[in-house]
Amino acid sequence: MSNQARTTLYIGVTSLLDMRILQHKSGNKPSFTKMYNLFDLVYFEPISGMDQAIKREKQLKNWRKEWKWNLIKEENPDLIDLAKDWYTEEEIELYRNIE
Repeated sequence: MSNQARTTLYIGVTSLLDMRILQHKSGNKPSFTKMYNLFDLVYFEPISGMDQAIKREKQLKNWRKEWKWNLIKEENPDLIDLAKDWYTEEEIELYRNIE
């Protein structure tokens, strides 16, 4: 996840990407992503098995920021929000209000 200016990154692991993205985009809970407005999905890796996913998350969190951006730009050179069309503003607002 990143902010609109693409100055900050958040790396996390989840078994339900679409639900986790909705949670981040709604920003209805105090969190690192809310504090830094990290609402855009710029990269994700489908990984089989939670143990492997956690291992990869820890690996990436230890990388230099430049390496992370290079990895992201290999798949998403324009740094677009890959989840931009996953939810409407109304759906995000509705989720924000029910949580």
